[in-house]
Amino acid sequence: MKQKAYAAAGVDIDLGNQVKATLPQLLASTHRREVLGKIGGFGGLFQLDLKKYREPILVSSVDGVGTKLKIAFTMDKHDTIGADLVNHCVNDIAVLGAEPLFFLDYLGTGKLEPHVFTDIIKGFARACAENNCALIGGETAQMPGFYQQGEYDLSGTIVGVVEKSRMLNGQKTIKRGDVVIGIESSGLHTNGYSLGRKIFFEQLKLKTSSRIPGSKLTLGEELLKVHVSYGPLVQKLLKRFNSQLSAKNSQLPVKAFAHITGGGFVDNIPRVLPKTLDVVIKKGSWDMLPIFQIIEQKSGVPDEELYQVFNMGIGMVAIVSADKADATLKFIKAQKHKAWIIGEVVKGKGEARVE
Repeated sequence: MKQKAYAAAGVDIDLGNQVKATLPQLLASTHRREVLGKIGGFGGLFQLDLKKYREPILVSSVDGVGTKLKIAFTMDKHDTIGADLVNHCVNDIAVLGAEPLFFLDYLGTGKLEPHVFTDIIKGFARACAENNCALIGGETAQMPGFYQQGEYDLSGTIVGVVEKSRMLNGQKTIKRGDVVIGIESSGLHTNGYSLGRKIFFEQLKLKTSSRIPGSKLTLGEELLKVHVSYGPLVQKLLKRFNSQLSAKNSQLPVKAFAHITGGGFVDNIPRVLPKTLDVVIKKGSWDMLPIFQIIEQKSGVPDEELYQVFNMGIGMVAIVSADKADATLKFIKAQKHKAWIIGEVVKGKGEARVE
């Protein structure tokens, strides 16, 4: 059979349709009863259950994976990247107290490779199921000549919901003397990879197959560790400690969360602070992961910049009242997350600093 002109130009619609035919089975695990219609329509349909909320507020976020994708390309390992993206988006809305409802993805590539496509979608589906989030649609764009061979780009959009009276607003509730709890990350998560790749591969001349001190994994495996989802933990914390009080109450035990992504501690914590207060993070107050120990000891990059680029082993911080700090810490550890008291709220002007 003669090849179609569009396929000869690099866009194989039939292959795309063939690959996408496997989607219903892959996405079955992410189904929620509110989802209407089937995958493949012009729009994803989700019927919000209004009986569950008095004043529902929809919370949305969009993100990508950044140059972590370069590690996936090098190792030809694509089953973790989708989960990274879902979990990052879940965390971004979790800080407001929102639970995820549904997720949409975008995949752009030069040539559609069926096994790569399937692995990416498996990652999306696995993480959506773990976060009770429906994967209700997406877009796969074949754009020959636009991407380098074997490369692609990903982005995703999440929509969640929170009861208005339960929506966290640290700017109204955080007080001097409140305590900062740091919750462990799995590694770089999805930020700082442009500098990380320069440090490891150019400066230190390591390879993805290199073994790194203190870890049983190769450098490549360390760099591809999945971005932790803190969404379920946040919901459990709010149910356990905040359920009796309005989120506007200054006596609230759990005041705020900050997702430590691009910008590190320095740029992310101020997003939830009042303009009259600062947060001081104490270096050495948590067990630093081996990969960050190497970065800190061998990169030559000043600490001031490292703590603004990387999460340095802390993926999420919770700001809690001092009298509930120990109970909150104990609860987090009981949920199988490592955590430490890493700082406090002091008088200031809405900044975060690491000392």
